[in-house]
Amino acid sequence: MSRAVTLIREGGCARITLFNPPVNALSRRLRRELFAALCDAEGDDAVEWILLRAGGRCFSAGADMGELDRLHEAPSLPELTRAIESGPKPCVAWLHGAVLGGGLELAMACDYRIGPPELRLGLPQIALGLIPCAGGTQRLPRLVGLAAALRLLLSGDTIGAGEAQRLGLIDRIAPRLHAEAEQQQEAWKQAAHGVRRTRDRRIRVPVADVAGWLDVQYRALPQEERDNPACNRMLAALRAAVYEPFDEGLRREWALHLECLESPEHRDRVEARLAAGQGGRRCAVPKAS
Repeated sequence: MSRAVTLIREGGCARITLFNPPVNALSRRLRRELFAALCDAEGDDAVEWILLRAGGRCFSAGADMGELDRLHEAPSLPELTRAIESGPKPCVAWLHGAVLGGGLELAMACDYRIGPPELRLGLPQIALGLIPCAGGTQRLPRLVGLAAALRLLLSGDTIGAGEAQRLGLIDRIAPRLHAEAEQQQEAWKQAAHGVRRTRDRRIRVPVADVAGWLDVQYRALPQEERDNPACNRMLAALRAAVYEPFDEGLRREWALHLECLESPEHRDRVEARLAAGQGGRRCAVPKAS
């Protein structure tokens, strides 16, 4: 069996590449190999920075639909994003194609994000009756502000590279470079600025009374959206992002994710998706906003 993750050292760069066709689903095998590659790179004194990229048609469309109940198995997706963000060496994500769900959570844990104009980014977990589990509700508002994060999380819509850069979700739009050496050269321009952890950023809020504002936004939603139990849990996770320390927010998000995972509404939505032929490692890209 070929490896789902490769690590190549070149100069001071550790180039880590995901390759789990067709959409680089974050299976347990891929998570295990990625965690090992990160540990190898961080433990190598010759490595100065890390470039995280992917082969195939997209960076990652998120979790494997057939393994949604195995995301807690070590290394869990939250453990993986914490490992990326806590590393002492700057990590740059070179994105392409679809960057969805857990794939975007991986990218947000990196210090910098670069991608071509045709990028599509989003957190579509709400469509499955879930909330993000690997820091999506905690890191997204730190990057784009609370109002934009609420819109993206509750709609599950994807956005393009232009809007992502305007909001602060990605740092740079670069030409589509196929040569690894060219990607590495472009990425180094960001890594040279040093470590810049997403968790350390302050959340931009639209009003002083965030709790009251979130309640108003919830009541304004269509009844169909409010009937999705993941909606209220998403708002609870965002409250934690604003009012709790980052690590506590992560713990709260994980607990809320587990509640969603055990709900009959989530199981019904997954069964409907699988019945429609979109299960396993196949993933439908959500409608663009």
